[in-house]
Amino acid sequence: MTQRINVAKHVPQAYHAFLSVEKLLHESELPDATRELVKLRASQVNGCAYCVDMHSRDMKKAGESDERLWSVAVWREATVFTPAERAALALTEEATRLADREAVPDAVWQEAAEHYSEEQLSLLIVAIAMINAWNRIGVTARLTPGT
Repeated sequence: MTQRINVAKHVPQAYHAFLSVEKLLHESELPDATRELVKLRASQVNGCAYCVDMHSRDMKKAGESDERLWSVAVWREATVFTPAERAALALTEEATRLADREAVPDAVWQEAAEHYSEEQLSLLIVAIAMINAWNRIGVTARLTPGT
């Protein structure tokens, strides 16, 4: 697979705006592990090989266990995630698959709201939106994993 286009090269203003939001999320009170789990799961759902590769590597460098990395794709059956992480992963799937079923059911929202403050929930929504935007760039531009 060959990369189609370098969006960052042709629209650097947009790329830098995205990076500013990523910096805000990185410096926020949203737990790092949660933020990275969200990025990895949404990337898996969206089929973005570049982002799956990048976020898996980032998580591994940050000390994430192999078991947790391998289990993200099957998080519902895995026992290695906290209730809060499970709620974030459920919200990620619902917000990523908006057209596939009822958009973000109340039960999924309530579960997340039990584990995160309103500010954290807002940050979680932004994190989910950002990774979905990055995935769409990655998939459409055919970014190459490992580059």
